[in-house]
Amino acid sequence: MKGEEKIIKVLNELLAEELTAISQYMVHSEICDSWGYEKLHTAIEKQAKEEMDHAEWLIQRVIFLEGMPIVQKLNAIKIGKTVVEMISNDTNAEKSAVKIYNDAIALAKELKDYGTADLLTKILKMEEAHLDWEEIQQSQIDQMGLQNYLANQV
Repeated sequence: MKGEEKIIKVLNELLAEELTAISQYMVHSEICDSWGYEKLHTAIEKQAKEEMDHAEWLIQRVIFLEGMPIVQKLNAIKIGKTVVEMISNDTNAEKSAVKIYNDAIALAKELKDYGTADLLTKILKMEEAHLDWEEIQQSQIDQMGLQNYLANQV
């Protein structure tokens, strides 16, 4: 099915966001593992795998719409040097993702591409859950202090 060029372009922009998130989350996950923060390692790795699902679904949709997925483009990856920096960088990335998914959903609905809008809504809900998790981590650090938070991550 031939899709709108505007939609294919936006799907490829979202794909770049997802591929960037995968890389950022995997590095953060492995750093946490090397520091012995097993709970953080596992949680961040899970998010990276969910971002891989998002990338796969976007690729499938671009191909379905007879476009060509652009997988060689990454946006700026922001690797934190501390757990606090990692959580902050990941929070900012998720806030951005929520915004661009909302914008993409609005465009898909405007162009009456409800299949794409449904897919993007599914991904948006997962991105919102990632953002919620990031915000919970920040709240825990604020409430219990960094040292206590990190002790709970071992």
